[in-house]
Amino acid sequence: MSTACRTRTRFRSRAAAALTALTLPLAALIGLASPAQAAASATATYAKSSDWGTGFGAGWTIKNTGTTTLSSWTVEWDYPSGTSVTSAWDADVTSSGTHWTAKNKSYNGTLAPGASVSFGFNGAGSGAPSGCKLNGGSCDGGSAPGDNPPSAPGTPTAGNVTDTGVTLSWSAATDDKGVKNYDVYRGAAKIATVTGTSYTDSGLTAGTTYTYSVTARDTADQTGPSSGSVTVTTTGGGGGPGPGPGGDKVRLGYFTDWGIYQRNYQVKNIVTSGSASKLTHINYAFGNVTNGQCAIGDAYADYQKTYDASSSVDGTADTWDQPVAGNINQLRELKKKYPGIKILWSFGGWTWSGGFGAAAANPTAFANSCYSLVKDPRWADVFDGIDIDWEYPNACGLSCDTSGPAALKNVLAALRSKFGSSALVTAAVTADGSAGGKMDAADYGGAAQYVDWYNVMTYDFFGAWAAQGPTAPHSPLTSYNGIPIAGFNTDAAIQKYKSKGVPASKLNLGIGFYGRGWTGVTQDAPGGTATGPAPGTYEQGIEDYKVLKSACPVTGTVAGTAYAHCGTNWWSYDTPSTIAGKMTYVKDQGLRGAFFWEFSGDTSNGELLSAMSSGLN
Repeated sequence: MSTACRTRTRFRSRAAAALTALTLPLAALIGLASPAQAAASATATYAKSSDWGTGFGAGWTIKNTGTTTLSSWTVEWDYPSGTSVTSAWDADVTSSGTHWTAKNKSYNGTLAPGASVSFGFNGAGSGAPSGCKLNGGSCDGGSAPGDNPPSAPGTPTAGNVTDTGVTLSWSAATDDKGVKNYDVYRGAAKIATVTGTSYTDSGLTAGTTYTYSVTARDTADQTGPSSGSVTVTTTGGGGGPGPGPGGDKVRLGYFTDWGIYQRNYQVKNIVTSGSASKLTHINYAFGNVTNGQCAIGDAYADYQKTYDASSSVDGTADTWDQPVAGNINQLRELKKKYPGIKILWSFGGWTWSGGFGAAAANPTAFANSCYSLVKDPRWADVFDGIDIDWEYPNACGLSCDTSGPAALKNVLAALRSKFGSSALVTAAVTADGSAGGKMDAADYGGAAQYVDWYNVMTYDFFGAWAAQGPTAPHSPLTSYNGIPIAGFNTDAAIQKYKSKGVPASKLNLGIGFYGRGWTGVTQDAPGGTATGPAPGTYEQGIEDYKVLKSACPVTGTVAGTAYAHCGTNWWSYDTPSTIAGKMTYVKDQGLRGAFFWEFSGDTSNGELLSAMSSGLN
């Protein structure tokens, strides 16, 4: 019997879609323009990748042609009136009138001698760029005679943090002709230009996280490289959602790509149910793991299906020829409405966990493939990181894995190295706390250093795969007298992870938004015999909470969760009341937060998520 997330198997009947031609490498871009002006010892080259009349795809490639490492880069150029950038990836692109500025992301600012990096964007209009500058100098690798751009200012420090404001200070930049002023950035947006080395930002939102950086401008109006960034969380906020150690708890939900079909649960439902305002993170499930690589799970659902205006998050119909439609574009629209939500692409799951064995044989190649897919230029702005749902490393599940106890650690280490410290790297992990069980088969303690958190799948402990019973709750919080298998409960899993050195702050507790059940049962209490799985809407032995709450109301509770006996059917499932109890456990244990599988099992007004979110306040 497996404690892995069996509920995921009921949707995976379709064959895995092959990984298609997803990347748009800038090396293959056409229409190279001659480099104009930019920084000494580096060049910036512009190229168009496509042109459809009213718009185009384009990008810049920055190359370090010097002998010392570049720590950051900023590309500036002018477009004629009527030409603009509409979306970008792998750089933060802003504008002031017709002047455009692109700054490196946290993960691609460092360039060793001879190395290059590219960023891309989609644009409107037909104009060509002019006046290019790279780090204040010439884009062809030269510099203004006798005049170099200023150095990077010191990384800002934050003080006087309140509910609505923060004061930033930084050490001065240097320049051979003198520094004129400093541009202050909140995220990718320039919010102020000041002559001194401090700035007070006001009008902020309580309990919200902001990131700041600064660039210097010299008397020749050359802009130097960016400072390091500082992240600040304003005080207050009434306990509203907000991720981060020492801050409010993680509230994470899984959205399944296949749920848009028979279940008809679309990204827009996250908004109409009121759930979007109660979330901090979404895991988009699942990408495939095959041939040692990350791959698309369902191309049609992921990025091809077009939505009419009434089904779209932003109320605008998709067009047949837009580069990205489907769930990924809807998630992009969701992030625009709720910019505090972080989205991770989850790979694997019960059915596709068998592919991790090949991935573990070459973790670096696997990590490279995942990065290329998650950061594909068409949707790099959507995803904030990657989640690995390897449900039985070095153990048996749908198949048996023999990659060794260090394999999980090696895979996660490679992913962290490739994605960098600014991206989220997480993993869904077993809740088998039994002696010699799945948790003892892999080095979860050693692997924890590479993840932001583990999603501990504290559900599916018991179910009708044991057709004759005994009946038992599939998500017990604690042990109880008569539990069929010792160590198969939430508290046993959490305590065992702690004993293996996993910090409580890296553990999320899982909630199933569904029930598991048997038929042919005569007694109310757990421990009864059965004749097989109870009937379910999509699969025998499993049913959504939104159905069970009325079809088979709660009979009683055991071990912190509910059970129901109606006719000859016996079900166990969580309710708003039992979820509230589990959230108290999360806070008492100092856990990072909670997550659930998955959105479509909740009611149309999101009552289970509401209970989870309010319980974490």
